Amino acid sequence: MQYIEIKFYVQPPEVGNEILIALLADVGCESFMEFEEGVMAYIPQKDFKKELLEKLPIPENAGFSYRYEISEIEDQNWNAVWESNYAPVLIENQCYIRAPFHETRKDVAYDILIEPKMSFGTAHHETTALMISYLLQEDCKEKEVLDMGCGTGILAILASMRQAKHISAIDTDEWAYKNCLENAERNRMANIDCLHGDVNHIPQTSFDIILANINRNVLLKDMSAYVAHLKKGGVLFLSGFYETEDLPIVKDEACRQGLTYVSHKTKNKWTAVKFKSFILG
Repeated sequence: MQYIEIKFYVQPPEVGNEILIALLADVGCESFMEFEEGVMAYIPQKDFKKELLEKLPIPENAGFSYRYEISEIEDQNWNAVWESNYAPVLIENQCYIRAPFHETRKDVAYDILIEPKMSFGTAHHETTALMISYLLQEDCKEKEVLDMGCGTGILAILASMRQAKHISAIDTDEWAYKNCLENAERNRMANIDCLHGDVNHIPQTSFDIILANINRNVLLKDMSAYVAHLKKGGVLFLSGFYETEDLPIVKDEACRQGLTYVSHKTKNKWTAVKFKSFILG
């Protein structure tokens, strides 16, 4: 399958990137990668319609401008692209995320092997790093975990390494679903079930820990489903949005859903937040 790459040069990117990502997801773009000057979006060639780009419903007074370039990308190019650009990442001096062409490290608690291809979740982005930081602090032992928007499966794999009982990892993107399967196998994680779908494909069970690193609009839309699958006393970690503009809105919705705010972490204006479903009485 061929993909179309749409490279957006955004001014300023800290204002426009998230809005563009949300709008582009609505018109069929499956994967995104931010860079210094903006964001790159990827969509299967069969689903691409240039007129959709020309009619993006940018809010009035959005506070940013952009231009874009379109190019075709073939599947077989992705491994070479990632290998040339992908550097290993160390989080909290505990979790080392590397590609197959990097040497392993014996001096860390968690050595995770990831071949990202087109999937989101390499720990290079601030939101993934923040979620990993939270997960390193959370007691996962014998816990049931749900990873929504799993991308490469990196959070599911870390949860498994931290002795979670079972992990369900779900992504709407078929490429990400297959990549999660591959990465779970690479890391020999037999307790991860990778699923292709959305909130309607969450297993009929309850979870101690739910992780969702997506974007603000999807999180707001799907939060009630997360809460419906969260055990009393369970925790919900959310990321994929900015602290100043988005966190108050996310907190308000979580409160309406009966959750209690615990804390949040921030990196380069991006944020991750922890909520808890407390047991009453």
